[in-house]
Amino acid sequence: MIKKILPFSLVLGVLISFISGCTESKTTRGKALYEKHCTNCHIGPQIADLPKHIWATSILPDMAARMGIREEGYDPLQGLSYEEMDAVIKTGIFPLKRTISYENWGLLREYIISMAPDSLPRYENEIASKELLQFEPNTISLDATKRFSFTYLEHDQASNRILLGDMGGELLSYDKTDGLTSLGVYNSPVISYIEKDAETYVTTIGYIHPSAIPKGQTLVMNAQDTIELGHVLHRPVHMVVSDLNTDGDKELVISEFGDLTGRLSLFIKNDVGAYDQKYLLNQPGTIRVVSRDMDNDGKEDLVALTSQGDESITILYQKENLQFVAEKVLRFSPVYGSSWFEIIDYDGDGDFDIITVHGDNADKSYVQKPYHGMRIHLNDGFNTFEEQYFYPLNGATRVVASDFDTDGDIDFGLLSTFPDYVNAPERSFVYLENTGSSEYLFEAYTFTDSKKGKWFLMDKGDLDEDGDEDIILSGFALPFIPAPKHLESYWREQSVDLILLDNQKIK
Repeated sequence: MIKKILPFSLVLGVLISFISGCTESKTTRGKALYEKHCTNCHIGPQIADLPKHIWATSILPDMAARMGIREEGYDPLQGLSYEEMDAVIKTGIFPLKRTISYENWGLLREYIISMAPDSLPRYENEIASKELLQFEPNTISLDATKRFSFTYLEHDQASNRILLGDMGGELLSYDKTDGLTSLGVYNSPVISYIEKDAETYVTTIGYIHPSAIPKGQTLVMNAQDTIELGHVLHRPVHMVVSDLNTDGDKELVISEFGDLTGRLSLFIKNDVGAYDQKYLLNQPGTIRVVSRDMDNDGKEDLVALTSQGDESITILYQKENLQFVAEKVLRFSPVYGSSWFEIIDYDGDGDFDIITVHGDNADKSYVQKPYHGMRIHLNDGFNTFEEQYFYPLNGATRVVASDFDTDGDIDFGLLSTFPDYVNAPERSFVYLENTGSSEYLFEAYTFTDSKKGKWFLMDKGDLDEDGDEDIILSGFALPFIPAPKHLESYWREQSVDLILLDNQKIK
């Protein structure tokens, strides 16, 4: 029998076609798996938003653990105490039973790595910043014997003092006349201090570092008594005190940031003077809430920023009997690191617009990210918001908004906790002067002394009572991200705890 030999070119063509078909099939399956498994709990991040090494060494091992697969060398419980391990296991975040086959996990992993870039583009250094002259910086060292790490900062306009909470649990007050004064010491760092109608509300965080164990608490104090809320809180980071339903009793809205789990809680005073807890959002990462009447029905609504996993802005519309209906009006990629927001009428059309900043970089994906910065979202009048402007700033974590130069439009102060310390350390603070509101034209400024500390919190207020608003920055001595050794030495030498930016516009 004579065997027929196929031409080499034909064999090669069949082989290439077979390999190409297999590659296309694997890519198609990988994409389908990505769309199925990476968008269940949040917006699926753009694979190009993180470089290969971050995906491979940080994100993918954690993703695998959340689907019941343990990649070699990664254990999500490693280093935890038995108490912490037990608490994490009970969350069910890291299941013992696989929710994806090994084959599909391999395809998903391979697809992500193949699509991820080697590095991210850099945009921030293309933005020139002029020297800030409108504000005069005053650096303050509060105690020559120690460096503070502040967990709470607020300017109290009524008393014209700066309220501060430090890592040791001490609540402090600062003003130019009396200097630094202690207002009390609590069992963990203070994150909120509110005086309202002869009552004082103090909330402490419990564990400041990520933890599944709730240890936070709220105290309600008046002239006669101190009442503990009676509910243990899971890493609370923000509190609102308001009579939401105008019945004469104040409700407490507490953002329990948590860790793997968390929630937004409403506390309602009952007939015996204690507080009942009601969950408004059952998800981790709520970092700030603002109360506003968003639908003009005469009732205070709640606007919440969630910054963990499902990064989003949610409006909770108040109905009768303190019932709320939640609607997500903005959603962001889970790698954005959403950190703060302000509600203002930017365009002067009578409705509320939302300003957000994104830049939390203390997580599993530390790398300078070109999508960090400030965004302006305009309201169409029906609480549908559209992003109209983006200002890039590495590690942006706070924003203050006001007509700082008193010319009739909104200017912004931006703080970065995670700046590019190697290439642009002065951009830990940027002032954006509005030079064309409708065209979104801004002039960017910073100041040399911004390099004298690591800034964590920011507020505004008329500190010198001259009619314009000043800006306050507070420091955090403990490390967040790597910094050059010369900068670390410089920070120790300077020992700056606060910077007061004195607005020179009205004199």
